[in-house]
Amino acid sequence: MTLRLILTRHAKSSWDDPLMSDHDRPLNARGKAAAADLGGWLASRSYLPGQVLCSDALRTRETWEGIAPALAAPPVPELKPTLYHAGADVMLAVLRHATAPVVMMIGHNPGIADFAQRIVARAPVNGEFGRYPTGATLVCDFACESWSEIGWGMGSVDDFIIPRELVG
Repeated sequence: MTLRLILTRHAKSSWDDPLMSDHDRPLNARGKAAAADLGGWLASRSYLPGQVLCSDALRTRETWEGIAPALAAPPVPELKPTLYHAGADVMLAVLRHATAPVVMMIGHNPGIADFAQRIVARAPVNGEFGRYPTGATLVCDFACESWSEIGWGMGSVDDFIIPRELVG
């Protein structure tokens, strides 16, 4: 059996209100457009999650809300407060409890960039991978029967995209 992870950093958020808490920052217009573009890209490649593990921050939830309309039968996201600014080890622990064969995880930097670099056997050839900018999305597979079996360096990269590469 093969398990697939779709790992997405939230899209571009708004900094219009300097008094707003970080947790409550929404997406800006560019971020909303990028999330919709990511949804179209995922659907066009049949990268369809059966489970979504999402930080409970507003910008991660809005990223999923932008992606979901492009997908056939999108799942209801599981909001995970532990994914809010989680480090790589916490992200791995959350993923090990996933149940669907295709899981999307939506989170934040710097943890998501570290997680992405550590979970794959070989990084994709893309200069933005190490930085993992807003909206960056990695698709990787694991030759495992259960998410509880996955570990560092076990992912095989299928795809990697950033929203800027979708504009054409």
